[in-house]
Amino acid sequence: MSLSIDMLKPNFKLLPVRERVLCALGALFGLAISSAFSWWVLGGFNAWYIAPMGASSVLLFAVPSSPLAQPWNIVVGNTLAAFIGVLCAQYIPEVTLAFSIAVALAIFLMMSSDSLHPPSGAVAMTAVLGGASVHQLGFKFIAYPVLLNSLLLLAVAVIFNRAIGRSYPNTAQLNPRSKDPTPEQKVSIQPQDIQDVLAHQTELLDISQYQLEEIILQAQRNAQQRSPQIYACRDIMSRDLITLNAQDEIQQAVAKFKQVNLMSLPVIDDAGKLLGTLALYEVVEWFQSVADPRAPHQDFVYQIMQRQVVTVQPEQPLYDLIPYFVERSFNYIAVVEQQRLVGIISRADMIAALQRQLLMQQA
Repeated sequence: MSLSIDMLKPNFKLLPVRERVLCALGALFGLAISSAFSWWVLGGFNAWYIAPMGASSVLLFAVPSSPLAQPWNIVVGNTLAAFIGVLCAQYIPEVTLAFSIAVALAIFLMMSSDSLHPPSGAVAMTAVLGGASVHQLGFKFIAYPVLLNSLLLLAVAVIFNRAIGRSYPNTAQLNPRSKDPTPEQKVSIQPQDIQDVLAHQTELLDISQYQLEEIILQAQRNAQQRSPQIYACRDIMSRDLITLNAQDEIQQAVAKFKQVNLMSLPVIDDAGKLLGTLALYEVVEWFQSVADPRAPHQDFVYQIMQRQVVTVQPEQPLYDLIPYFVERSFNYIAVVEQQRLVGIISRADMIAALQRQLLMQQA
């Protein structure tokens, strides 16, 4: 069998240029800020920063969804590796043997504590090969620079990744109302199913269980979209809408809520542009604040409405909306075209459309 270049490459997704630039900028900011702060805290100490933080920055900013890049891994992994490295440096005189044993023990302890972090192997080696300035620190090397550098780099990583819209650290997809699986998980692959498969794996995978769940559920949705008669949002949305104007007085909104018996209403301007939503509970909170003389004076809808709104386009397939109704318990989703509100899809609309599609598939 001939060996090609493609066979040597990893099966890895090549990110768009924008994402690659953001990864590089994240590492730049993370290393620069954490290094400068460490220098300031330690007063110009010779070993204020250690090289393994460069490897940690690759994980934290380029692949933050990796299990190896989570906060527990960088903090606990680096701390354990530093402790083992210092121990070996002090009690094993032969240098090659010292750093070899240090890395081996660090790997074992990290895997035993679920804190595997590849750059920590270099931390253990640095404790042995770092020279006089590191050796003079002894076990203080664990606190500074290792733990200090790790915490600072982690703090920048959390702020930067969330600022650009990434979910970091990774969190499980849990049912907020009970310990049962989420509604979508109940009728598809459940977390326990994935746990059972992973329990029989003898090798570590560089992907978390949470990521597997999300990827599998999305793949199932994509497969469902290939079925016949896929509805688009325009097919089932309501066009005769009950709305609030941002300039309406809150008392007017109260009257409309009483009239239509709905839990929330979209808020538009005079041109029909969607500006937000107003929920009934926000009106209740406003009534409670009216009696408080310290509360700010508010009379109009725009002052208490929620400005962040999930919207969809008329041509989007209906399956795109399922996670919002099932996982996040939305009552309705606004359909917009060129920022103007053109329709509403309610939970009842979704149920009717899905029931129709199910009947068609059975037929």
